[in-house]
Amino acid sequence: MTNDDSKPTTTDSGMPVSSDEHSLTVGPDGPILLHDHYLIEQMANFNRERIPERQPHAKGSGAFGYFQVTGDLSAYTKADVFQPKQKTDTLIRFSTVAGERGSPDTWRDPRGFALKFYTREGNYDMVGNNTPVFFIRDPMKFQHFIHSQKRRADNGLRDHDMQWDFWTLSPETAHQVTWLMGDRGIPKTYRHMNGYSSHTYMWINAEGQQFWVKYHFKTDQGIEFLTQENADRLAGTDSDYHRRDLFTAIEQGDYPSWTLNVQIMPFEEAKTYRLNPFDLTKVWPHGDYPLHEVGRLTLNCNPTDFHTEIEQAAFEPNNLVPGIGVSPDKMLLGRIFAYADAHRHRLGVNYKQIPVNRPKAPVNTYSKDGAMRVENTVDPVYAPNSKGGPSADNQRYPESATWEVNGELMRAAYTLHTDDDDFGQAGNLVREVMDEKQRDRLVTNVVGHLKNGVSDPVLQRAFEYWRNIDREIGDRISKQFNNS
Repeated sequence: MTNDDSKPTTTDSGMPVSSDEHSLTVGPDGPILLHDHYLIEQMANFNRERIPERQPHAKGSGAFGYFQVTGDLSAYTKADVFQPKQKTDTLIRFSTVAGERGSPDTWRDPRGFALKFYTREGNYDMVGNNTPVFFIRDPMKFQHFIHSQKRRADNGLRDHDMQWDFWTLSPETAHQVTWLMGDRGIPKTYRHMNGYSSHTYMWINAEGQQFWVKYHFKTDQGIEFLTQENADRLAGTDSDYHRRDLFTAIEQGDYPSWTLNVQIMPFEEAKTYRLNPFDLTKVWPHGDYPLHEVGRLTLNCNPTDFHTEIEQAAFEPNNLVPGIGVSPDKMLLGRIFAYADAHRHRLGVNYKQIPVNRPKAPVNTYSKDGAMRVENTVDPVYAPNSKGGPSADNQRYPESATWEVNGELMRAAYTLHTDDDDFGQAGNLVREVMDEKQRDRLVTNVVGHLKNGVSDPVLQRAFEYWRNIDREIGDRISKQFNNS
């Protein structure tokens, strides 16, 4: 049957084709002809459908929405996106860290919380997690950390022995590992977890005053989690559970939201604060730096093409806008290079011209040519020039996100502040934040994880690692392990 109103199948160049089922052959039983260009196009495109997956954060989900400012923090930042009553379109991508693109959503793993604001001053990206801290504080160790969480070279299997070997030899991991092994290590859904910048950023106000800030996106749905047993069951019955939940909720009009708060530290206080405020393994106690409401993030639109809009989405912390800058956080400074470099490898040098990554603000750049460039380059293509090309404006956009440093070139740890240590905040999390039932589940989770192939030398270090966090918890883990 034919229908004159139906859309005909075409080639990628728009030419209508005569069949979706049959190749061009010499007679019905003869050989396929090389000049069947539509068949060749179908097969060649199929062979090239996959792009390289992200190294960490390969499995993820995302949605579009908006950010509405509800507070007034204009005294601390001139960033247009955070000015009173401002509303900005957004894109978010949630993810697991260690799993591959087809891995189960419910593995015990930190969750990525990457956010893109399409501001009037350019794209502002924030790459965070569902925890306020991270495993390490220096980017030199990042590649090694990720390798320890991925698959072995010999058998291609993930290995808990590798994970605990790295963790127990890197005491700075204690705070994040305590978060990971607790209830928040497996959120019930992406909607039921918080998001954090984790990193410290700089805010600059209209007068040029500088402040240090940390971002906290608090879920308006409430914190909920999966037990290890439920997570294991879902991994086998619905490995896309979190992806399905997010898409279905938005499709049904149940729009998830998060309230953004920030902690604000006066610029000079960072020098004498009792903790190093730029150490990614530490939090700022709320008693010292309380939360200030900024606004609300709402997700109300699903992607229409997952590959185009989510898989090709590129988030990078070097996407900054006037009024927001980086800090001396070594991990953040390393990521300023690493994320953009990963996108150039994965998507190509002109990845910012992919619609989902394209700013809604005007782009005036001297970048030119390269693979997959789709926007016209206009002369002049160099600066300085006398041909009317764009020019930098230091008066309107001064380099204000700066701080003073001095010292010899060296490879060394952060300078210690009064209360700096690797196990203190992890111990406080166990003793002061968790209740007894949460501590029970923590012990059970750790023991279950250690039971999965951890060798004896690493195992003994793991018991001591937990005793350094909290003596009682460490003893309970050791006892329950040996009695099970």
